[in-house]
This record gives sequence, C-alpha cells and structure tokens, in this order.
Amino acid sequence: MWLNTSGPVNLYSSPFIPFWFTVEPQDTLAIRGNAAVLNCSAHSDAATPARIEWKKDGTFMSLVSDERRHILPDGSLFFTHVVHSKHNKPDEGTYQCVATIDNLGSISSRTARLSVAGMPRFASQPAPATVRLGDSQVMACEVNSDLVPFTRWEKDRQPLELSTRLVQLPSGALVISNATESDAGLYRCLVENVGSSKSSDEAQLQILPETGEERKLEFLLQPVSVTKVVGASVLLPCVVTGYPAPHVRWMFGDKLLQESEGRVEVLGGGSLQIFNLTEEDAGVYTCMADNSNATIEAQAQLTVQVYPQFVKRPANIYAHESMDIVFECEVSGSPAPTVKWVKNGDAVIPSDYFKIIKEHNLQVLGLVKSDEGFYQCLAENDAGNIQSSAQLIILDHASPAGPTPSAPRDVVASLVSTRFIKLTWRPPAEPHGDELTYSVFYSQDGTSRERVVNTSRPGEMQVTIQNLMPDTKYRFRVVAHNSNGQGESSAALKVATQAEVQVPGPAPNLQAVSNTPTSVSLSWDKPLTGNGEIVTYKLYYTDKSVGNEQDVDIDGQSYTMTGLKKNTEYSFRVVANNKHGPGVSTEDVVVRTLSDVPSAPPQNLTLEVQNSKSIMLRWQPPPLNAQNGEITGYKIRYRKGSRRSEAAETTGGTQLNKLIDGLERGTEYSFRVSAMTVNGTGPATEWTTAETFESDLDESRVPDQPSSLHVRPLINSIVVSWTPPENQDIVVRGYTIGYGIGSPHAQTIKVDYKQRYYTIESLDPSSHYVITLKAFNNVGEGIPVYESAITRPQSDPIDPDVDLYELFHAPYTPVPDPTPMMPPVGVQASVLSHDTIKVTWADNSLPKNQKITDNRYYTVRWKTNIPANTKVKMANTTSLNHMVTGLKPNTLYEFSVMVTKGRRTSTWSMTAQGTTFETIPSSSPKDVTVVSKENKPRTIIVNWQPPSEANGKITGYIIYYSTDVNAEVHDWVIEPVVGNRLTHQIQELTLDTTYYFKIQARNSKGMGPMSEAVNFRTPKTESSDKMANDQGKRKSGVGSNSENHILVIVIIISVGAFTIIVVVVGAFLCTRRTTSHQKKKRAASKSSNGSHKYKGNSKDLKPPDLWIHHERLELKPMDKSPEPNPVMTETPIPRTSQDITPADSGLESNPHLQQRRNSYRGHESEDSMSTLAGRRGMRPKMMMPFDAQPPQPVISAHPIHSLDNHHHHYHMGSLASPTRSYLYHQGSGHSRPHACTTPISHLDRVDSTESVRNTPSSEPLPPATASSQASCPSEILADPEGSYHGSTTTEEEPSYSSNLPPHRSAHPHAHAHPLKSFAVPAIPATSHPSYESPALPSTPLLAQTGPPTHPHVVKTASIGTLGRTRTPMIVNVPNAPDVPETSKMLEDVDSSYEPDELTEEMAHLEGLMKDLNAITTAP
Repeated sequence: MWLNTSGPVNLYSSPFIPFWFTVEPQDTLAIRGNAAVLNCSAHSDAATPARIEWKKDGTFMSLVSDERRHILPDGSLFFTHVVHSKHNKPDEGTYQCVATIDNLGSISSRTARLSVAGMPRFASQPAPATVRLGDSQVMACEVNSDLVPFTRWEKDRQPLELSTRLVQLPSGALVISNATESDAGLYRCLVENVGSSKSSDEAQLQILPETGEERKLEFLLQPVSVTKVVGASVLLPCVVTGYPAPHVRWMFGDKLLQESEGRVEVLGGGSLQIFNLTEEDAGVYTCMADNSNATIEAQAQLTVQVYPQFVKRPANIYAHESMDIVFECEVSGSPAPTVKWVKNGDAVIPSDYFKIIKEHNLQVLGLVKSDEGFYQCLAENDAGNIQSSAQLIILDHASPAGPTPSAPRDVVASLVSTRFIKLTWRPPAEPHGDELTYSVFYSQDGTSRERVVNTSRPGEMQVTIQNLMPDTKYRFRVVAHNSNGQGESSAALKVATQAEVQVPGPAPNLQAVSNTPTSVSLSWDKPLTGNGEIVTYKLYYTDKSVGNEQDVDIDGQSYTMTGLKKNTEYSFRVVANNKHGPGVSTEDVVVRTLSDVPSAPPQNLTLEVQNSKSIMLRWQPPPLNAQNGEITGYKIRYRKGSRRSEAAETTGGTQLNKLIDGLERGTEYSFRVSAMTVNGTGPATEWTTAETFESDLDESRVPDQPSSLHVRPLINSIVVSWTPPENQDIVVRGYTIGYGIGSPHAQTIKVDYKQRYYTIESLDPSSHYVITLKAFNNVGEGIPVYESAITRPQSDPIDPDVDLYELFHAPYTPVPDPTPMMPPVGVQASVLSHDTIKVTWADNSLPKNQKITDNRYYTVRWKTNIPANTKVKMANTTSLNHMVTGLKPNTLYEFSVMVTKGRRTSTWSMTAQGTTFETIPSSSPKDVTVVSKENKPRTIIVNWQPPSEANGKITGYIIYYSTDVNAEVHDWVIEPVVGNRLTHQIQELTLDTTYYFKIQARNSKGMGPMSEAVNFRTPKTESSDKMANDQGKRKSGVGSNSENHILVIVIIISVGAFTIIVVVVGAFLCTRRTTSHQKKKRAASKSSNGSHKYKGNSKDLKPPDLWIHHERLELKPMDKSPEPNPVMTETPIPRTSQDITPADSGLESNPHLQQRRNSYRGHESEDSMSTLAGRRGMRPKMMMPFDAQPPQPVISAHPIHSLDNHHHHYHMGSLASPTRSYLYHQGSGHSRPHACTTPISHLDRVDSTESVRNTPSSEPLPPATASSQASCPSEILADPEGSYHGSTTTEEEPSYSSNLPPHRSAHPHAHAHPLKSFAVPAIPATSHPSYESPALPSTPLLAQTGPPTHPHVVKTASIGTLGRTRTPMIVNVPNAPDVPETSKMLEDVDSSYEPDELTEEMAHLEGLMKDLNAITTAP
C-alpha cells in the first residue's frame, strides 16, 4: 500500500471502485448484408453505471444518427446489416470498446478485428483427372482463405462424406487416397452460407486399373510452412503418387514422429494432422515417402504462437500527492508481447515523471491530483492482445485535530553532489509536540510536479535526496508533522547539483545484427573508464521511420530486441550506469531489420485497353508498411476468359505499368498483380477484367469535322448538341467547344468523347454568341464546325414542352450521360525535396468536405521538357493528393490530373508546375585534360567539362594537384575557379615532374565527388626566355642577355604612354598653381578634418575614381617579401579557418563579408606539411567561396586612416589577403579617411584564371619619406557580390594584425623602378615626423606615423589583374632612382596588352582626367 503514514488517513472516504469488463469483443467474421455483433459489457459498483463507447481504428465512433449501427443496452455494438464492397468498406476494421464512469475515469477493452467475408471466388477449380486403383489424386478448389470453413464437396451432386481416406485440405482442395472404383464420378466444390452460394466447375474423375508398371515417385502436394496459435489444430498436406505404392512417414526435427490417438494423426495416405497445439509442437516437419526404388522428402516449418498472458497484474494503489508509485505488470507470450500503458483511455507517454522500469512496470514520480484514475497495462503480440486495469486514488490529508507545527527553520544544503543533496534544518519555533517527523518536498526548478521524501525516524532533522540530475537547479521545502497532522512549509530553498564527472565512459564495440525480420541482436563491451562497478546498462532504440526513442534496462552486455517492424531502420545506443548514474552514451548504430515478402497486394490496379491486341496495366506499390523490403519487381498473371491456364509477366521494381500485347481481338482478359521482394512474392490483387477492341481505330491523323452541330439558345445558356464525325475509323478522344460574343475564342471547354451535348452556362441574355466545335485525339484537333446563336431576352419564357431529347435528331445518337465527369481543379505542386513533389487538387463533384465515398480514382501525369523527348509518366491514387518521387534535381515538371469513375473519365485538369530543389552534384567534372602552355614549360592549362549530373547551377570548381597521387586530400594544393569557367592556368611548376590533377564541382548545396586523377609530366628543360625570367627574378637589377625586339617595343610603348600621362597630369596641376596658398591649406585641412564624410558605408560618399597604380601593368606575380631577409622554407599550409588571420576589424564587423570569408573552409590538420611546400617558398591554399561571379572591372579610390603616434592600425594588404575586395574598413574609432585605392581593370578577366600566389620577395619596403606620403598596396578590389573573400597567410608570412612583433622595422630600399609609382605630389608638410620608437612593421596597408595636427592624404591607384600580389612602393616621385628592372619588364612580355586592351586603358585614363578636373575645380 502506497501511503504516507505521517498523518491520519481515512481509507474509507474514497474506496476503490470495482470496474472491469465482463465481456470483451472478439475477432469476428461477418457476412455482407447480414447482421453482426461485437460483444462488450462492463461491471461497476459505482453509483452511476458505466457509459460504453466504441472506437474504430483508434477513433471514437459517432452513432447518434446512425440507423445501421447502434449500441445495445449491455454495451455491445450491433450492425443491422454489414456493408462491404470493393471500394467501400465502412464496417471492416479494428474495434475497441471504452467504458467510462464520470468523475472517476475510463478503461479500454482489448481490440478485436471485424472482417467481412469476400465474394466467393475460385482461384482454381476441379479439373478432369484419372487415378489408378490404390493411388492418390488431388482435386483442386482454391477459394478466398476466409471462406474455406464454408466450403464443401459434392460427388455426382450429392454431399461427399469425408473420412481418413477422403480429406479436405485447408486450401479447400480434396485429397483422394487409396482410390477405389467407387471414387469415380463428377466432383465439384461449393461455397455456402456467406450471403451468396457459388459452385465450381464439375470435373470427371476416372479410375484406371493398375498395370503394375513402375511409376516415378512424385509429390502431388508438399507441406508448406504455417503459423498457428496454441490450442488450434493444423493439417500439413503431403500427397505422393508412384508405383510401387509409397510408404509415407513424418519426422519432427531429427526424430521419427509417432502417431498418438486423438492428437497426432496421418490422414489421406500421408497428410499430418495435429490437434490442440502446444508450444512444444513448433519446429521443422519432414514428409518422407519411399518405395523399393526411391525416397523423396519435403520440409515445412510450423510456428506456434502463444496469446499474451498476465504473470502479474497491476494492483490498485492509494497515495498522497508528491509521492512516487509503481504499477507492476508482467506478461508472457510468443512472440514476446509488447506492453503499453493507458491512463483513462489515453496512452501514457514516457517522460521524466512517467517511466517504464524493469521492462514493463510503470513508475509515476511526484504525484499530483490529476494523476488519479484508471491505469491499464495492454499487452499485444501477433496472436492477440489482453488488458488489465488498476485504480490510483490520491488521498487528501485529514483535517488537523489540533495545533500543527510551524515551519522548520534554517533549511540548508549541507552537502551538494552531482546526483544527491543532503538537507539539514532546525526544529520549528512552535512544534506543538515532541515526536516530530518531517517531509521534504522537492521539484526541479521550473516544474510544478513535486516529489516527497520522509525522514526515517522521529526527531531526525536531515535527509539525503537521491537520484537527482547533475548540474540542475532544484527547489526544496520542509514540512513538520505532529500527532495532529501536517504543519506549515518552510520557504523554498534553491540549490543546484554539481556537474557530473564520475560516470562511466561509452561502452565500446557496440554491434547490432538483424537475425530475423522482427529482431535485432546487440552486443557491446564494458566501458574502458567505468568509474566503479557498472550497475546496469540502458539500451535506447529508435524507429527511424517514426522518430520516438524508447529504452530498456539490461543487466548483461548483450540483448536481443524482438517485436520490431520488418525491413525498418532502427538506431541503437547504450548508456552504462554506475552508482553515480548514467554515463556517456555510445554513438548511434543503425541497422535495418531483414526484409520479408510483401504482406499486401499492389494498390489501384487499372486496365486501359489500347487497341485490339494490347491492354495497358497501371498500379501503385503496396502500402509502405506492408512492403517489408525493397520491391524488386511485380508479377502479372493474366488469363483469357474463365480459363484456368495463366500467363505471367514480370516488371522491374520501379515500373508501375505494363503493356500486355499479342492478345486476341474482342476477347475478355483477367489480370492480377503481385509485388515481389528478394524474399518472394506477396499476395496478388483481385482479378480485374477488360476486353480488347474488335477492330483498331486510326490515330495517325486528327479526326474529321463533326458531322453536325446544333444550338438551342435560352436566356443565360445555350444547349449545344452534335454528332460525331462520319469517318468512324479515326480515334476521337474528346471534343473542344469554343464560344464567345462575336468570336468563338473567348472561352474553351473540353468534354469526353462519349458526350453528345453540353449546356454553356452563365451567358448574357440577348447576346450574339459564336460557337465552334472540334473533335480531337492525341495527334491534335480536327477541323472545326461553326454555329451562332442569340440568347433570349430576360423576359422571354422558356417553352416547357420542348424536350431536350428532340435536339438529338440523329437516330443512332445515344442519350448522353446526364452527369459528365468534371476535371479536378486547384491543382498545386508543392516541392518537398530534390526528388519529391507533392501534387494536391480538389474535386468539385465531391461534397464540400471533399470526402471520397465512391469508387472513383485519380490519375496524375507528369513530364519534364528536359530532355525534350522525355516520356509522360502516370500514377493512380484514390486520395486528393499524390507524392511523386524519383524526380531529377533542379528540374521543372508539369503536372495534371484526371478523375475516373467507373467507365467515365474527365479531361485533364489545368497544369501545375514545380521545380525540384537542388542537391549536391552527383558526378564529377568530366573530360579533364592537362596541356602545357606554349613557350611556357612551367605553366600548364587544365580544361574540363561540367559534371553530367550537376543537380543545380555550378557555382565553382576546385582543382587539386599534387606530385603524389596517394597523398592525403589535405596535402594536395588547391586552386579555386569560378563556376562559369572551364579552363585554368597553373604556373611555376617544377620541371621534369609528374603532377596529378583532380577537379571537384560545387553548387549551392555543396561539393560533388572528385574526378579521377589525371597525370601530366612537365618538360625536362625550359625555353631561354623563361630562364632569363627566372634569372631576373633571382637577382634584381641585373640585365639579361636574352632581350629581344619585342621587349624593346613593349618598353618603348609603356614608357611613352605613361610619359604622356605624367605630362598631362602635370599640366593640369600647373594650371591650378594660380589658386591661393590658403586654398591649398583649406584642401589639406578638409582632407584631415572632414573625414566624417568618408566614414561608414560607401553609400554615404564614394571618393572619385582618380588614382592609378601603374604597377598593375605587370601581369606576372613579383617575388616580394614583407621580411627584410626572406628565407625559403617549407611552410605548413593553413588547414582551418583558425589559421587565417582576419584582414582587419572591418572584415570582422561586417557579417556579409564574414559570411563570404567562411563560405569555404578546409578540414585538414595543422601539423601536416604540403608535399609541394618547397616550390617557390609556399603556395598557400586559397580560402575562397565558389558562389562568386566573375569579377567586374572597377577603378576607384578609397580613403585609409592616417596614423598618429598613439594609435597604429594594421591593415592586411596584398600578402595577407590577395583576394580581399571589401573597400571600406569600418571601426577602429578614428574618423580619418583611408588613402589607398584598390582598383581592378578590365584585364582582370583576361588572367583571372591564373593562379593567385603569395610569394616571398627579395625586396624589402622603403621607409616612409619626409613627404608624409601614405603607402598604397595593390590590394584586390571587386564587387563584393562577385568576388572571392578570404585571407591566405602562412606561418612565416606575418598576417599583419595588431599582435605583430614590434622589433621588425622597415629597411631602406636602395633601388626602385622609375615606373614603380607615380602620383600627384602631395601637399608639402610643414613638419616632418620623428621616429622615437622602433619603426613600424613593413605592413602593406600601413600608413606612416606623424603628428596628428598635420595628417596628409595621398591618393594613388593601380591598374592590373586579379591576383597580382606584391609589396607596394611608397609614393615618392621626385626622388625615385632611375634604375631599370629589365628582368621585371621581361616578365611582362608574356602577359602584355593587346592593342584593343590598350585602347580601353586610354579610354579609362580620359575618364580619370575628367574626374581629376572635377576634383581640382571643386570649391
């Protein structure tokens, strides 16, 4: 008894109410049209009698206005006559009665199945046969399995008396053994007492004399595996023929089976019958037949199921609020029953307070008043189901007989652990008694459900609360009890448990194997870190198709989970428990139960007669839960008329239609279809018949003109009637009616080919309508026939005597169907995934609730126009929606629907369109080729074609290459390419080396598979031009002997062009000298104090496109290093996004840019070394998104902060971020503008496929000069929507953030190319900065330091290509030494301008000069 004994309890104030079912419904076979009853009756001692309600298939039935079904006074459900047809089965289903006592609760009965006997159908019938004297014969009679008990045999139209020699098998067949002369005659089988009787064909059995010739032993019938329930009987057929007469014996397992009177008998010469089956009878039975010449045998498995039985039933419980209780329930049965709990008729869902423990017991923690009621344990297996109930009553505390204690004082948590808390307190100030006991109420913070723990003896003022959750906050309060009852509660104390650390680790080696279609065996090892003895294991399992996780407690390290669904994915995980509680869970292990044969036939079988020789079959798969495995195919059986002989065809698993041709003209055929898995063939559909055409009609051309068209105008409608075309040999699929005022093209209606009239509604009165009628077929529409009519005026009465039939003047025109089928409306296509679209529609011919009650079905057809020759696909369904699966990703499909009811069909509905979602590419780029670039042996060109299955728009490619084909993926060098390019150059490869190349495509959903590796070996030697380039790079300033005329021409053109530019710019500046010196000062002060104009987003004010870096004309990457002493070392490639230093604070603060920086991340380890690390120092992996569009040409100038002595800002430049494109660097708290420009010319598109490189340089940066000119890097600039974002630094190449080592100073540079920089001279500074501390690091974007009172801004610009990374030069036109860099100019020969490109550059310069003029003339 669950009682809180601290206070007086009056048990009799609320006694238990005896409440149970005296009768529960049983499985019943009903007969169509006859009455049926499902019995149910409940007993109760309550003042108000129990109210009985019924559920059908889990839903309460509404029987108030039901004239056919009602509840009898005792609670039974009575059917006056059972309704059942092929498409309307309202009575068949699973029933359950629910008994309710108001204000107490409800109990539910066991469930019972009501089946309705089908129409008698003979799958096989007796056939004429002969049998020799003393031999055996089988007369076939196969009927619906549920009608076998109603089957009997007649011989010569007289009832046949069965015996041990004449045996009727469970299939209905008759076995005649040890034949005699008297067995000759006419045999037939009959099905009776099922509403309608039916008899089979009669067949003659002839008896032949035994000739004594030897006949081979053969089975006429073999035993088949069967499942039965304990207590039932079974008959295993075994009929053998041959001569000499065989002797039949049975083996059970490996032992000879002995007959026993009344229980085990051998009938009919060999069939085995066992009565009153027990569990021990289950096993393998073998029928052995032998004679003097041979022995044959056949086996069958007998499975015996046991109904669920209660070993322990739940008991009634009294309890107080906040207590914990357990309802016990123990069951047995085979297969092992599943148990679920129900409270007042509703399923109990396991939670923190309702738990299933010790396999089937229900524990309720922290009772509340609403927990009162009836709890039922329901056990179910394949043999049946049972239930048992118990009542829970929550008792109220009795009113105190005297004063009760006040609240306990000073409640504290004296000990707090991970899973328990110890509380102590002091006695109440007013105890009103000596022997006080205490109750501690506690609850998890945020929940209202409290639990209670009582002290173990009077006077004890401490208690330990166990089984708490780690790292969880709880509320505690303490109440004292004296002899009068419960006192006041203390104030709530909130305490949090500690975090868990001492629990077991995960159990290793968790393995799951499916043994049968309904069971999985699991095993695991003991956790390596047990943290003490393992008390128990908890196995969690989830049905992946449903998703709710359940668990079971296990003592050992293995377990077999039974009662699972067939061919269903389950996930399993194990948690070990020690004394501290549950430990770390294992990873989920997913296993699929074994498949089985389908348990249901295919659905919605329809036949469509194509012509005189072929019929098209269409169907849908069996219901998903009845497929029991992957459908590998369908078996189609068909026969002509009522013949027994059948032909068979099979299809693939995904094919849901089949054209059966080669049939006879004008002949009726019957078809049935069954689904197949690897385990075998499932049940077949019922036979469906169709008749081929007598003659074939022509559909190679459009129909002729309808032979007549008549119209009869009314006030708001016109009745149109017609006759079909005179040439009846051309197929007519339907008619198109067009009509409108003055023109027949305003409205169009399509009607069925059988229709001969149509009423056009909703017309205007007194209006002249033109009407056209055309016949159409699959080829197209035929010649129209025209007619016109004027609708009657509003006041014109309709002649009631005119019969519509008079309109049909042709004597052979049939009376039309008064209710033609209208096509479905509101067709919608909802895209669910990359391969699934749900099509929904409405049917205006249905009631408003859109409930289908007749035998109509819908045909959905769909098609895509890519490729153009795709075939139309169709599927049938009986609901108002259909899930179309197996579609291609990123493909537009068109859907339309038609409805069929009996022999009537509608036209196709209006179409709906849907484009499936994208998914990752499922194939790699194809036709990957690698070729060497002419005259550049160190450069190769990779070409490829897009993947054949792109599954979406390709947004980028990654080229992987390595000298080791077996290297880990993260050791391959990667080259990103935008999605609209199919070629890419890779430069500076090592000579005489084999490289391997792979390509991967990407769309918006992710990366596809890599292509197969393609190898390419670079040449052994390089051309003299290239060698000269390399020498020039190694030793700056030293001329090369390999100069040629082309080089001279390029130098002359380049120097000449820029000399002109310098002269023009100088001339403009000279014209501005007349402006006063004060104007210059105002301009200078504006550039420093007016910086607020430039702060923030570029939308506020965009600086003019003015300045140009001429160094962008050099199309080859320069070997520059930010370090004074570059060292060629093997540098690890950055593996993750953590290796990449952010470019600046503006990059981090802009979420759009941050998102694009992170759109591609590597996953390689930091410590691994690149296999190509030694080539040109280090080639860092580019961290780039691949959804970028090709960069657009941009030239613009943007301000950069000037720096003072107190605040130094380091902006990552070209080395750190060769692909940066964000222009305005936000943040940093200064309002001074940036002064660096980062334009991109139109040449970006020319070389954008060349590799982007960061290479060390032998040239350090020059120091800041006295002119206070800011340095400007050749930073990459492009539209943020069409550019790569990210930074690529290596460990030896500092990323120039604020944590840069301070000892690196800028070293002077002795030589600079005359074309290295040019700019308009800056406004002279009145004072020069002094360097009191070590010089700032040589950061590409670092502006010089200087006094904050005289900041000067110099705007420069560059012209070049994407990816040209080099250290920028300080702008210092007057002092630039004239030292030619021949080797660098030589590099440009390979990437020089084309004439049209130079023309474009000159056009750019003209625009710049206009901008310059606008700036200089501004007030």
